Amino acid sequence: MILVTAANGNQGKLLVPKLLAAGLSVRACVRSEASGQALAAIGVDDIVVGDIADPALLARAMRGVEKVYHVGPTAHPQERAMGFAAIEAARAAGVRHFVFSSVLHAIATDLVQHEIKRDIEEYLLSSGLEYTILQPSNYMSPLKLRPVFEQGVFRLSWSLDRRQSLVDLGDVTDVALMALTDSGRHAAATYELAAPGRYTGHDLAAIIGSVLGRPVQAEEIDADTYLKEFFGDVGPEQFPHEAHVLRAISAHYSAHDFVGNPNVLTWLLGREPTSYEQFVRTHHEAFRRTGSMVFSTAR
Repeated sequence: MILVTAANGNQGKLLVPKLLAAGLSVRACVRSEASGQALAAIGVDDIVVGDIADPALLARAMRGVEKVYHVGPTAHPQERAMGFAAIEAARAAGVRHFVFSSVLHAIATDLVQHEIKRDIEEYLLSSGLEYTILQPSNYMSPLKLRPVFEQGVFRLSWSLDRRQSLVDLGDVTDVALMALTDSGRHAAATYELAAPGRYTGHDLAAIIGSVLGRPVQAEEIDADTYLKEFFGDVGPEQFPHEAHVLRAISAHYSAHDFVGNPNVLTWLLGREPTSYEQFVRTHHEAFRRTGSMVFSTAR
């Protein structure tokens, strides 16, 4: 039995179908009944609904589980505590292998979410559990493509001149599948996951434009403008931790490049990782067919 936390999130939507296709038994942990119904519709019959901050729910989710894939909730003020609790619950339940989705360069602790994930990594290393740690670079995000497809503008909330390495979530979840199905090979490993390429905002806009066949404008917006888009009508002052996370991202990425090496990911996949152009082309084709963004492009 494999437990996937945040099973209806960005990674879970891709990983869970791959686990099912491999014939594996999956227990999905989700926050809402609606998320549980979405997973039940694709064949998941063991679903735990609730908040993993609840110790009783976490203990129930871990019971009888052999392996865990833990994804922390994005920009959640209790992410560190949830990570620690998941590790402790896994130990208490006798879990054999704990796979943790961390972040590239977790030692860059002026990035709030990196410091949190760094602390969880350290806790896992000291837990006595068999582990694998995945450290993906920034995801190639469909959310950033919608304004481009609809308005022809590519927006980033940091300097357009700083370079970044990116990674496709399909590739990340392919590696997660490997770690969960071949624990002996991937035990005690920490893998940096980045696709080839170091892109400025201008570079990314040019790639998107080449796919669309028309010029795409790159636009830098400040952190508070992004916060307004992120939170909508609800002011960021009501979510101080989330606002702190997003402002730290804007500040760091405007002051520093954020790049990684593709060799590890290429070796793990046994093929070239998905390029940004391939990613854009896939999502643009889906957008043209459906008129909406498609967040699951599992291969």
